[in-house]
Amino acid sequence: MATNIKCPKCSHEFPLEATLNDELKDSIEKEKQELRQQMMDYKKSKEDELSKKESEWQQKSQQEKIALQKQIEESLRKNISADFENKLRIAEQAIKDNEDKLKEARQKELDYFRKEQELKHKEQELELSLQKRLIEEREKLAVEIRKIEDQKVQQLEIDFKLKLAEKEKQLEDQKKLAEEAVRKAEQGSMQLQGEVQEIALEEMLRSAFPFDMIAEVGKGVRGADCIQLVRNNFGQECGKIIYESKRTAAFGNDWVEKLKADMRSQNAEIAVIVTKAMPKDMDCFGLRDGVWICSFGEVKALAAALRDSIVRTYNVAKSQENKGDKMHLLYSYLTSSEFAEQWKAIREGFMSMRMSIQKERDAMEKLWKAREKQLEKVLLNAAHIRGSIEGISGSDVDLNLLEAGENGEEE
Repeated sequence: MATNIKCPKCSHEFPLEATLNDELKDSIEKEKQELRQQMMDYKKSKEDELSKKESEWQQKSQQEKIALQKQIEESLRKNISADFENKLRIAEQAIKDNEDKLKEARQKELDYFRKEQELKHKEQELELSLQKRLIEEREKLAVEIRKIEDQKVQQLEIDFKLKLAEKEKQLEDQKKLAEEAVRKAEQGSMQLQGEVQEIALEEMLRSAFPFDMIAEVGKGVRGADCIQLVRNNFGQECGKIIYESKRTAAFGNDWVEKLKADMRSQNAEIAVIVTKAMPKDMDCFGLRDGVWICSFGEVKALAAALRDSIVRTYNVAKSQENKGDKMHLLYSYLTSSEFAEQWKAIREGFMSMRMSIQKERDAMEKLWKAREKQLEKVLLNAAHIRGSIEGISGSDVDLNLLEAGENGEEE
């Protein structure tokens, strides 16, 4: 991360790395100029001093003057050279230190840019994953909402059909006798609602299963409310399903035993209770003590499944009939000339195929034997040639065909 510095005069903040290059360059240039100026000043001062000494020592002898001048010039040259070398060394070290700092600052800047790019990539990946998850959650939510809406629509349709049937039943009862309508109103609408559900159940079964016969049990007659006589596509009677319709606020525990007794008396295979109030331990349709329990919205699907099981059972039972006759017919077919001729044709085709394969195998083995003889002849002649060459040259010669082939394969 960049380090900011603040100007003490104008309070302007700026990154330290941005100013390192300019400051270092200015510092180095300034030091070089100072060093040159010092050298010039020093040289000038020495030259002035030399000229002054020459004027003072002019009266001395020429030899002393020459020796002294040489000594002074040598000393001056050494001093100037030593000072210049020291300052140059210091300047080079400063330049090297500044270059190291500049490299370090550039490396920090590169690291900062690299981390910034990595953070950008991570942010993009995170945003992409969040978008994907958001889309998935939206799709799940849309499916759930659609499912809830479908359930609501189905429930509304069921309630509408029940209410419509209830209204029609009320209208029909009111047309019969005003006194009967008053008496039913006084007794409450529970019995009326039950009759409405019975009528709606019968109409639903008739429309869903047109091949079956739906019979209504008259009032005052002991037994279930509705009987479905299951028939297959050929009109054959396969079995019975009895239905008991209940539309009360609570489920009666004695309903199951009563309907089981009705199932035995009416010789039915399956019994179903269609109720508005489900048992406390059941939240959907299920089997209890041999009796199916479901709501009005589930009865259509359950009736289709139960009816299919009755038809399948009937078909299995029918397939077991006349089993002895079928075995006799099968035995007659297996011992007939038709079966013998068909099996003979299959056997002849198999034998022909086998003979063809054997002929191909014999031909290939003959060809392989001929090639083996040719190969042995070539190897024998190659061995003779190798022996003759080794006898003449007196050294081993690599003319073995098999070894060369093996080496070639290894390579």
